[in-house]
Amino acid sequence: MNKLSNKLSNESFPKTIDVLNSSPVYDASSKKDKINLIRKLLKEKDAKIIAHYYTHADVQEVAEITGGNVSDSLEMAKFGANQSSKMLIVAGVRFMGETAKILNPEKKILMPTLEAECSLDLNCPAPELLEFSKKYPDRQIVVYANTSAEVKAMADWVVTSSIAVKLIEHLNKKNIKAIWAPDKHLGRYINDKTNADMKLWNASCIVHEEFKASSLMELMKANKDAAVLVHPESPKDVIDLADVVGSTSQLISACKNLPNKKMIVATDNRIFYKMQKAAPDKILIEAPTGGNGATCISCAHCPWMAMNNLDNLIETLVQEKNEIFIEEETRKKAFISTNKMIDFAKTL
Repeated sequence: MNKLSNKLSNESFPKTIDVLNSSPVYDASSKKDKINLIRKLLKEKDAKIIAHYYTHADVQEVAEITGGNVSDSLEMAKFGANQSSKMLIVAGVRFMGETAKILNPEKKILMPTLEAECSLDLNCPAPELLEFSKKYPDRQIVVYANTSAEVKAMADWVVTSSIAVKLIEHLNKKNIKAIWAPDKHLGRYINDKTNADMKLWNASCIVHEEFKASSLMELMKANKDAAVLVHPESPKDVIDLADVVGSTSQLISACKNLPNKKMIVATDNRIFYKMQKAAPDKILIEAPTGGNGATCISCAHCPWMAMNNLDNLIETLVQEKNEIFIEEETRKKAFISTNKMIDFAKTL
């Protein structure tokens, strides 16, 4: 595994508790007024909201009721590409806004904040990945969607967690060796499932990295009737305890379809909004992380996802600020690998 990445330490990233403490809180009346204003602005601007499952419930709710989309990164990309609206508001993190622009160059792509980053993206700079790939010229580069437009432009394939195993199986059958970037835990999980020959980049998600197997086992003992749902960005010893391992959409489906009344969930806790809607009778339990309170970097919720709220969504719509721009040559190259992801997903 490479030693180039992870130059940015967790200590340099914002802490979720700090972001949440500085975020606006709305009473019912104020929230209603803001949602009505957003609805009006979306109509005036010919815009749709695309939100990720990890954003605040308020943001997910307003996206839903205004005809937008709340989903995982693959479905976000597909939804945006299928819209006739002139403007897309991408509530999530920067790579999601870039993906929307890659696929929709004719549309204005805005985000509630451009400060919303991703630890996987930040710890996989394109120049470093290029140097790493030069060591293995016979391999195709497969990158997770959680990467910059520049990295996608270098890649042969872009994938999300929902199709990563299938894509690597597809390449394996053709005897194509791969470089995988950037999430090492997801890479190991794919290796275990496919026995593929992959060289792994060394980066991880600050949310999923914090789930701890020892604490999870204690929680499982106290809830013997609970099913354990784990995202494959989690460490291997956490994955090994899971009843279901899958993408956000797959975990929501499992929550709905499994017979268990209780679900222990090891992914960003804002997924509970959609899980509870899909399975209102289920009891959702957050998987334990390594920290508590203010000492915890993520506390099972991405600090950058937490930066999205109704106030900065309104500000973005009013001022048409925080627009995503990508150099056209980079965008064209990134379109090829990203569009291959969408085409491949259609075959599954």
